[in-house]
Amino acid sequence: MKRRQLLKSQKTVSEIGLGCMSFAGFYGPTSVEDAHETLSRACDLGIDFLDTANVYGLGASEEIIGTFLKENPTKFTIASKAGIWRDKTHGNRGFNNKPEYLRAELEGSLQRLGIDHVDLYYVHRRDHDLEIEEVMETMLTFKSEGKIGGIGFSEISPASLRRASDVGPVDAVQSEYSLWTRQPDLGLLNTCVELDVALVPYAPLGRGIFADKPLDPTTFGDTDFRKRNPRFTGANFVHNMQRVERFKSLAADIGISSTALALAWCLARAGRIIPIPGTRTAEHLAQCASASAFTMTDDIMSELERLLPVGWAHGDRYSQAQWNGPEGYC
Repeated sequence: MKRRQLLKSQKTVSEIGLGCMSFAGFYGPTSVEDAHETLSRACDLGIDFLDTANVYGLGASEEIIGTFLKENPTKFTIASKAGIWRDKTHGNRGFNNKPEYLRAELEGSLQRLGIDHVDLYYVHRRDHDLEIEEVMETMLTFKSEGKIGGIGFSEISPASLRRASDVGPVDAVQSEYSLWTRQPDLGLLNTCVELDVALVPYAPLGRGIFADKPLDPTTFGDTDFRKRNPRFTGANFVHNMQRVERFKSLAADIGISSTALALAWCLARAGRIIPIPGTRTAEHLAQCASASAFTMTDDIMSELERLLPVGWAHGDRYSQAQWNGPEGYC
């Protein structure tokens, strides 16, 4: 497994990470045993970068990682987040970047994970009642106290990244980025390269659309995010799968999994891109890891652009109800 720089301290991690949101059932039911098996397989594969958050299962994802670490004192680089609050009773959510809130959530994350320091801590979504400069000062305080190693923001605009970077070093920005979600190409990726900030793509497999296992939206459970997502419903899904089948045929012709090809595309976009595919199975994680061994060529990149040109996907990446928090900039 090759490595890439994550933090400005020069700390490196496996160039393929593991997104742990699915441990909390975001894409369907799972178990602690399956999650622990996946984490164990990550160790075997050389994947040492885990991404979680306080709101993934209302702490469940962090707790699962914490119990694994207690039983297996393996050295992972761990990123977590705060800034979104959820109402357990009614399912409502909002955003809070106030110092006292972020501090309380950080302490809760550390307790659930069973550690005293998190390597990378993100502001999960911006609270626009506060200037980002104020939020950055809060994060710098946590860093000076030794609570966090690096500072990140999730789904912010290039302009916000510049403002935060004027206050102090931002190590990473997390944003949805894949062969069918290309918004970071409209300024964020270039800004990250210019400011020497890592870009950490979440959903780099298009929430499963580029994975090798066929998708059937009729099997999505009521809690599955994709059940009401525009790209996975009705005629949009039919049109999207027509394109995806051509992509999968290309992967077969090359002799690799479609999972690996989609991740290899991400890796080829810039030197400090570290995708974090989410999975609930050790088998799928091994397919993800194989992307690190693939040698991308200009010809393959050109063919991918021909098959899946910018803007090819039918439907928005979120429904109106789901579109709540990411900063717009185009």
